This record gives sequence, structure tokens and C-alpha cells, in this order.
Amino acid sequence: MQEAIRKADVLIEALHWIRQFRGRVTVIKLGGSLLDDSQALDHLLLDVVFMETVGMHPVLVHGAGAAISRAMQQAGLTPRFVQGRRYTDPATLEIVENVLAYQTNEQLAHRIEQLGGKAQALNFRTTNVLFGQRLQLAGEDGQPVDLGLVGTVTQVDRATLETLCHQGIVPVIPSMCLDQDGQKLNVNADTAAMAVAKALQAEKLVFVSDVNGVRRDKNDPSSVISTLTQEEARQLIRSGVIDAGMVPKVEACLEILQHGVRKVHIIDGRIRHALLLEIYTTEGIGTQIVQNP
Repeated sequence: MQEAIRKADVLIEALHWIRQFRGRVTVIKLGGSLLDDSQALDHLLLDVVFMETVGMHPVLVHGAGAAISRAMQQAGLTPRFVQGRRYTDPATLEIVENVLAYQTNEQLAHRIEQLGGKAQALNFRTTNVLFGQRLQLAGEDGQPVDLGLVGTVTQVDRATLETLCHQGIVPVIPSMCLDQDGQKLNVNADTAAMAVAKALQAEKLVFVSDVNGVRRDKNDPSSVISTLTQEEARQLIRSGVIDAGMVPKVEACLEILQHGVRKVHIIDGRIRHALLLEIYTTEGIGTQIVQNP
């Protein structure tokens, strides 16, 4: 009986958040490393089905970095990264398109449907929703850096995404875009998710990877910080508590909060039902970064 009561208490706690977020968009960015863990991925996608069932509008944006690197190795190509982005020549782009936009994208949508939900794979042979241009970065000498066929998203087909959401269908979006000439471009999945969240004025943007959030001690997973305001996050960057690879991710979170997204979350998708625990419980399991009061 006590176990049954405890379960009922969990549902009552979730009820408050279910009502608050009903009808709101949550953009979920799936990291490539998580896509290699089939068990963790299933739990995560089941969370997505739950979210849609109780009235939220989840939108998935995904990469496939590890799978792309494996496919390149099998093809005898050596991955090359410039300023953290995969250099993309025509041969690499073909692999990215096949692995990311077709295989991974369609497998994710199919798996959501196997788990009882409805999903639509949005790629170049169904409906593309991301449009952009070649990404221009400057090197240390101030000269342009050649990234090959790498792009940045400048426009999102908001109408298609909103229509799918209102029909109870989860949009599944690969991190690629088309430029004005119809050239396909490889896009960083974090920045693609940010563009989608901004276009949809999402309630939440959730970065799901193998990191459990912002930590006071980067080597101690138990030191994760539950909630940070924009100013608190900036202070942790200035003091060096947030450093190395976490800095650009947190800076990206701060940037998107300036464009109407209310909260950004960083969670470890390897934790069973990580999305539900973060969104529908008071304490959560990762870090949420919120606008200053």
C-alpha cells in the first residue's frame, strides 16, 4: 500500500507540471553519443511519447556524429575537424546525408511509432524544414576558415512544424539544411536545435547528451547545479568553474534565452527516463538555465 501511495504522490507532483506545459513546445536535441545506446534511447523516446500524450509538443533535432565517423572509416575517409566542426567535402557530405538525414532520422521516427507515438521524419526526401547558408568563421589570423559544405540555419519552416505538433505528430529533424541554390549543407546539431527553438518560441530547449549538467566540480557528478540564472552562469564562466567544452554550450544556452525561449536544460540521457525526471519533477536531474528574475 505504501508503494502504491508513493506512486500516486509522484503522479500528483507531475500533474502541476503537466498542466503548466500543456500545449507548449519543447525542443529536444539528441546528441550523437546517446544514439549509440539503444536502451537509453528507447527510454528517452518513450518519454517523448509520454510528453506528447499528456499535451506537450516535443520536437526532436538530432545529430549522428559517431555513426558518421564510423561510416567514413568504412569508406576509407579520415574525419577532420576545424574549430570543432566536421570539415565536409562532397564525399563526406554524401555519407552525412545517408547516415544522418536518412538512416538515423527515419529510424528515430520509426522507433517512436513502435513505442506507441506518431512521428514524421523531416528530411530531403520527405519535407525539409531547415534552410540556411554557408557558415563563415574566422581563423586566428582573421582570415576565413574553410569548412567545406558546412552551413548555418537562417530560416525554419515554422508552419510545417506547428501543423505536425497540433496533429499530435512528433517532428524529427536531422541537422542539415538547404541553401538558396538547393545545396545541401551539414549543420552543427546544437545550433540547428537553437534555430528551431527560436523559430517556435519554445517553452524549453533540452540538450540531451552524456553530461549531467553544469557542475561546481567538473570531476564530481554529484556537484551538478540544479538551477542557474543568466547572471549566475556568466559569473561561473568568469570564475572558471565552467570551463573547456562546457563554456560554448552554456554560452549557447544564454544566447537562446535572449530569443524568447524560457528555459534551457542540460541533462544526461543515459539516466532512465531523464526527460520525465527533468520536466515533470520539482527537483529535476540536470541543470536548467533560466532568465534573470
